[in-house]
Amino acid sequence: MALLRRCAVFLSDYHSHSLVSFDGEFPMSDMAQAAMDAGLNELCITDHCDFLDQDGVPVRTYDWAKALDQFEAAAPFHSREGFSLRLGLELGMPYLDPAAAERICAQPMLDFVLGSVHNLSPERGGTDFYYADYSTAAACREALDDYFGSLALLAESNFYDVLAHIIYPLRYMKPADGPVTLEGYEDRLEALLRTAIGRGKGMEVNTWCGRTLADWLPMLKLYRSLGGEIVTVGSDAHAPGNVGKGVPQAFDLLREAGFRYVTVFRRRKPEFIPII
Repeated sequence: MALLRRCAVFLSDYHSHSLVSFDGEFPMSDMAQAAMDAGLNELCITDHCDFLDQDGVPVRTYDWAKALDQFEAAAPFHSREGFSLRLGLELGMPYLDPAAAERICAQPMLDFVLGSVHNLSPERGGTDFYYADYSTAAACREALDDYFGSLALLAESNFYDVLAHIIYPLRYMKPADGPVTLEGYEDRLEALLRTAIGRGKGMEVNTWCGRTLADWLPMLKLYRSLGGEIVTVGSDAHAPGNVGKGVPQAFDLLREAGFRYVTVFRRRKPEFIPII
């Protein structure tokens, strides 16, 4: 286990977006100031780099010049007493082009990579899950089948540190014929977590700005029972007002599930911070 740091109270938000993301509009410095105001000790900016855009059109580049300019402009927040700002990336479906993913992840300033799936597979049209058909429970199940197939491909890749928001599509699924859960996907979820653990990767508790919390407890307990240790917490904030939302409650869930540490990253290397 890597270097441990001890803090009386430590809170980190390892999933946030700035104006570098297609759906963000605020500078990194504004997000960092919001994190300090919220009482966080560490914020990692993880701007989007999806290999399919919202319409399913392939994308194979990332604007590192823009990201590094933003990060440099936020230099006063990089390392203050009691607070650090880290540079991350949310890499969507990188297995679609391993060579491009390797080029993008070669940036020496990069601290952390979330691996995510935001889109249906190219075989299903590749559109963002936000726009998928969730009119019936059956349609939701079809989307989830596709999603878990893509997650399995992601987990087998080597272009991420932590699997982002594993329950992501559920936030949009509200069919008329009843609620949708991950019931029936237990075996696929366990296989996914085993793969990540076996590759030295982790999982994220994504609070979705405080809207998804209790849903994570069963998964955290499963992950820990399988030997998982690397776990990050993220708000998925796209605006300063949402930075850190749900993070203290997520740390409580980690403790309830039996975790003694939360994970942060430096140049892609995990560090474990005591939380009890």
